[in-house]
Order: sequence, then structure tokens, then C-alpha cells
Amino acid sequence: MPRQRIYLPSPGPSTWQQFLAEPEKQWRVGYSARTIAHCWEHCDGLPPEVSAMFPGDPELLLAIPEHKVPLAGGGRDSQNDVFALIRFDGKTCAATIEGKVAEPFGPTVGEWYNAPSNGKMMRMKHLCDVLGLDGTPPPQIRYQLLHRTASALIEATRFKTDEAAMIVQSFSPTKDWFRDFAAFANLFGVEPTAGQPDVITLPTGMTLRIGWAIGNPAFLVL
Repeated sequence: MPRQRIYLPSPGPSTWQQFLAEPEKQWRVGYSARTIAHCWEHCDGLPPEVSAMFPGDPELLLAIPEHKVPLAGGGRDSQNDVFALIRFDGKTCAATIEGKVAEPFGPTVGEWYNAPSNGKMMRMKHLCDVLGLDGTPPPQIRYQLLHRTASALIEATRFKTDEAAMIVQSFSPTKDWFRDFAAFANLFGVEPTAGQPDVITLPTGMTLRIGWAIGNPAFLVL
């Protein structure tokens, strides 16, 4: 299927459901897909916790729900909860937003890359090249965080933005799975703090911003 290039304005949160991989299963009160849809539709621009990941007075230029980014190696595209173009301090950022409540980040690299096919080997090399990693990450790293971050970098190149960002927008009051995010951030030599961004210059020369944004739990019940 060719990549979609025409997008329509959203009339409200319920519109987001149709774009989910499993619309009936994933669209539930208290789960990330529905929660992030209500949060972003409610806000006039960026949700404040996402805005806090950027300096100055950041402006949301465009947000696309369930944005798919093709990756090398065939198989599924990386389907990002929100893709956003954000303007701040005279710069533009291509950002992928990964919504989370209590759901895990999916399989680890060790699980996903066990006895890999040629397609998986091609994809892993592609991800490592995009992320500026020397080789396959340790087995405990969550594969989802790799391709979500690579998606941001790929789109930053496509849109010729000044930087890329991958933000986990977590609505979990207990910061479920933050340790997995921290282990991923350690690949780039940073020790993350929830609610604060880290800005990294990759070996490729690209600027990457990563962060754990603390979402408003009021959206969990909508």
C-alpha cells in the first residue's frame, strides 16, 4: 500500500480509534490509545507536559495520530501514537509521541531478535545506522523504543527539521516501565529524569531529544 499523504482534520477524539491496529481491543477507558487522544484533542496546541520538553514557548504546527513510518526489512511499519511538527526558539522538530499507561513497551531486543530472519537483520542494521549505534543493543532493551526513536529521526530527515524527538507521554501514576525507558536512554550516555528532556548529538550529526513526559491522570477516565 502506498504511503498516505493526505490527512483530514479531526472532529474529536473518537476519530482516532479507526486508525488503531486493533480498534476494538485498544480503544478502552484507562488505556493509552484513548487517553492520549482525549489529552491531545483537549489541549489548544501541545499538552503542557510535552511542551515542557522544549525550551521557550513551543508551538504545535501539526499533529498526526497513529502515524506510520516505513522501515527497512519489510514487515510492519512503525505506527507512532502521535507524530508532531513542533516549532521552538526558531527551530523545527519532528517528534514521535509514545503514549503509555500500564502497557509495556513490547518485546525486548532479545525476544524480537532471537534467531532473526534476513528481514529482521536488515531492519536491525537500519535502526542501528539511523540511531548511530555500533551494533545490536543489549537483549534487555525494548525494541519498540528503538523503532519509535528511529521513526522520529527518519521523519526529521524527510521534513528537513533541525532536530528529532521521541517523547514517552506516560499517564501512569506509578511511572510504570520508566526503568525500561532509562535503560534505552543509557545507550546514548544519559541518565533520564522524568519530566525533563535530554538532548543528544548522535554520531550521525543529528540532534535527538528524548524525554519522559508526565501526563495528566484526569484523561484516564474519559
